[in-house]
Amino acid sequence: MTFEQASPLVALLLTLVLAPLVPGVATRTRAFLTGRRGSPVWQLYSDLWKLSRRGIVYARVTTTPFRLVPIVALAAAVVAALLVPLDGRTSVFAFAGDVVAFAYTLALARFVLVLGALDTGSSFEGMGASREVTFATLVEFALFLGLAALSVATRQLSLSGVAGEPLADRWMTAAPALVMVAAGLFVLLLAECSRSPVDDPTTHLELTMIHEVMILDHSGPDLGVILYASAVKLSVLSALLARVAWPVAHLEPAARLGTLAASLVLVGVLVGVVEASMARLKLPKVPLYIAGGAALSGLGLVLLLR
Repeated sequence: MTFEQASPLVALLLTLVLAPLVPGVATRTRAFLTGRRGSPVWQLYSDLWKLSRRGIVYARVTTTPFRLVPIVALAAAVVAALLVPLDGRTSVFAFAGDVVAFAYTLALARFVLVLGALDTGSSFEGMGASREVTFATLVEFALFLGLAALSVATRQLSLSGVAGEPLADRWMTAAPALVMVAAGLFVLLLAECSRSPVDDPTTHLELTMIHEVMILDHSGPDLGVILYASAVKLSVLSALLARVAWPVAHLEPAARLGTLAASLVLVGVLVGVVEASMARLKLPKVPLYIAGGAALSGLGLVLLLR
């Protein structure tokens, strides 16, 4: 096997290793811009190591679905990574229609988290699950709009086409539309990964939590797996956004892997800039924010159809 053939697998391993770094970069950037010292960029690595050595406590009311949440959430995040052309050319598993599989793999991870939250019988976690599902219905529609626009631009039904080599040629003729789609995907990334201005991953107020409140009953290695799965999802969506905004199919394999690492860090910085410059939105305004991202993708789709 040549290095070119092994490039998708190497890119996958690189993404899985660097995944905890992306939220760390975002948090560090936010702290720097707001004049605080902040935690180091490798803080999540340290947290995962500490959680892996602790015990697990289960509430008496929880059942089997609650205990399966970490495993299924991580598996869904890894499967989503297998479908994205992380190296800029092709994915590990590429097939026609995998854009739909990608969207519903992310939905599966969300579904098991919601199911686990409801299984605890906690009113706070049930409230967070309700908010998560409400916003998810809007995010999925907006995500499909963005993927549809990329599919129209490249005339491909695979992520390896819509975010791989065929997309690089379309930037010369459809740059304004693709810029709108990339901006829409960034808006959706913040909503899908529960970052500001939609959610605040560092809040400790249950009444304002969305994602974090759903995992309050998880502990020890289970909590570590869920945190890692969230970091992997953020990294995968960051890589997808980077492949759309920065096509690198024409580069050598080593250069493409280097741009992948640089892209993950850059998206982490952008997330930190947004979190430092924008306050969290009030819950009634979150649908309008998500609708704005959908509108950007929709306008890009309209331009591509003309």
